[in-house]
Amino acid sequence: MTAPLIRPADPGRDAAACAAVYAPYVEGSPISFEERAPSAEEMAARIAETSTTHPWLVAELGGEVVGYAYACRFLERPAYRWTAGVSVYVGEGWHGRGVGRALYAELFERLRRQGFRIAYAGITVPNPASVALHRGLGFVEVGVSRGIGWKEGAWRDLGWWQLDLAPEGEDPPSEPLPPD
Repeated sequence: MTAPLIRPADPGRDAAACAAVYAPYVEGSPISFEERAPSAEEMAARIAETSTTHPWLVAELGGEVVGYAYACRFLERPAYRWTAGVSVYVGEGWHGRGVGRALYAELFERLRRQGFRIAYAGITVPNPASVALHRGLGFVEVGVSRGIGWKEGAWRDLGWWQLDLAPEGEDPPSEPLPPD
């Protein structure tokens, strides 16, 4: 397979495609804890807001958006500002072809350039494909929140996975830069 083109998402151009990729994860799947798939307009607003501080990327093959990945603020307290929450979603029919890996590789490189130190991912478990992807990229499991979300008729666990993007330093870190 040809490597996908990975580029920053444009809210006007890519929101509908990102919404279409995400919808199956929301509707009929416990993978996302959202209960209603966002519209293209809602997705455009998410892309625009997130992109002011963190990267939101799309993977394009043959002019079609086949997946996306983004980073966001992990938690509200100021001391967490060097940690980014990360997510990746790949469209139906594109799983197992390296799209998620390519998106994450570019996302992590951009986060490193911005000065982020930790990438944190929450994975609804069981989800062997997502666990394998994250583990294969160097994430380590750091905990599980048991029965934290009700979805698809059952209480679901959320596994927490962490990737060190940069080593700890002894000096105070520089503030994270805006996305490029």
